[in-house]
Amino acid sequence: MIFAAFPLAEAEGALLAHSQRIGGRMLKKGTRLDPTAIAALAEMGLTEVIAAKLASDDLLENDSADRLATLLVSEHLHRNPAATGRVNLVAETAGVLRVDAAAIDRINLVDEALTVATLPDYALVTPGDMVATIKVIPFAVGLAVQERVEAVARAGAFALHPFAHRRIGLVISEIGTMKQSVFEGTIEATQGRVDTIGGTLLQPLRCPHAEIAIAAALEQLRAQGAEILLVAGASATVDRRDVGPSAIVRAGGAIDHFGMPVDPGNLICLGHIGDIPALVLPGCARSPKPNGIDWVLQRLAAGLAVGAAEVMRMGVGGLLKDTDIRPLPRARAHASPRVAAIVLAAGQSSRMAPRHKLLIEDPTGRPMVARVVDNIAASKAGPIIVVTGHREGEVRAALRGRKARFVHAERHAEGLAESLKAGLAALPDDVAAFLVCLGDMPLVAPAALDRLIAAYDPDEGRSIVVPVFAGQQGNPVLWDRRHVGEMLQLSGDVGARGLLLRHVDEIAEVAMGDDGVLIDFDTEASLDRLNQTVSGQV
Repeated sequence: MIFAAFPLAEAEGALLAHSQRIGGRMLKKGTRLDPTAIAALAEMGLTEVIAAKLASDDLLENDSADRLATLLVSEHLHRNPAATGRVNLVAETAGVLRVDAAAIDRINLVDEALTVATLPDYALVTPGDMVATIKVIPFAVGLAVQERVEAVARAGAFALHPFAHRRIGLVISEIGTMKQSVFEGTIEATQGRVDTIGGTLLQPLRCPHAEIAIAAALEQLRAQGAEILLVAGASATVDRRDVGPSAIVRAGGAIDHFGMPVDPGNLICLGHIGDIPALVLPGCARSPKPNGIDWVLQRLAAGLAVGAAEVMRMGVGGLLKDTDIRPLPRARAHASPRVAAIVLAAGQSSRMAPRHKLLIEDPTGRPMVARVVDNIAASKAGPIIVVTGHREGEVRAALRGRKARFVHAERHAEGLAESLKAGLAALPDDVAAFLVCLGDMPLVAPAALDRLIAAYDPDEGRSIVVPVFAGQQGNPVLWDRRHVGEMLQLSGDVGARGLLLRHVDEIAEVAMGDDGVLIDFDTEASLDRLNQTVSGQV
């Protein structure tokens, strides 16, 4: 592959290195330059273009990624179509991912052109999770390099071990009178773990904290078909000869290992009765927060070995003490990322003075800013943050009863940038992206906002989403949170639109069916359009 600045006269058939906007048309990087594209570039005054020309034995990035993915995909995984030199491998079922780190290293060390990234070894995955991504770095890969990588990849590098449905028995021992909430909390936390691995929790048994009583309960659960046995003792196990482990032995079992290099979870005890795993849980198992028992249960449910050697190798990554992640059932584990909406409603409306345009009512009696907020509330965006400034009290009153958070831009008179920064400062920590909405654009429909949100995918290079009508970019623009730092550097009466030129390759343009994303209302004359549109909807 030849990568260089080519005179336009010699660029036909080459692949464009950097995206270019030509009027209402966007030429994306990687576009194969045809005579029409070259003529358009010439009309812009360009005499040369940075591009790549392929050699006869070069594979295009998508073809290269596709070939490598074919070798690496395995049972219980499926692959997405190649795009921009990337193929993602996705889990078809819940289970535990095993990754051969040395094999991945061998693949990545062949050549910088081809890369493979995966989740960690023993990662818990649910259906739809991306477990690995294959990315080709250049526009094309030489056949010799491709074949060298494939020779290494044929040995395989990872496998997904699905969860098998397991019936799980739980014994809860007690000393004296224990609060009912302790039992309920233990059962709730255990049920959550069982749900995560797709199992069934048998009716939990309560008994005195005594070896004979616990052993009898274990035998009862075995008779009910338990395939994994758990003991939640009234007091922490401090030795492999303590009450819980001794009960496993009395029931005909043996202790395989006591303790683990995972915190919380150090005091787990692993044993078995026949071919049934039997575990004495650490005290932290009463909490739903991650601890060592999660790792053990997940591997057992996936049919993976969990003996003394496997437990003793869990130390790297085993420091979980400060995490606050709560395990979620599979149906909830992969909710869509939260996309907030920042409504800029702080402007002074100088072109309509003394009237405030955001307070002008449409034929239905709704203030303009209220229509904007209602449209957002009917979409998938949320939370809604309204930035106030000029005539703050009246704007708040116009939005009374609506679910929105207000933040006042103290320096709103200095320009749009200050209003934007006030909104950014109010973004919740769990928001992945945000729409910057203008308070004077009430014709942006909820469906238009949802289309922008659906197009957002930073992993696929779409960290900015812009609506387009008839080749013209409009508002609102959706931004990934990583762009906040640049926005906070803005000043004066400018918004974030100027940043688009810095991130052309990260922009996804979404075509809209009407011009509502282009229409704002700054003058008295423009209000006729709003009134006509609203009247037609009533």
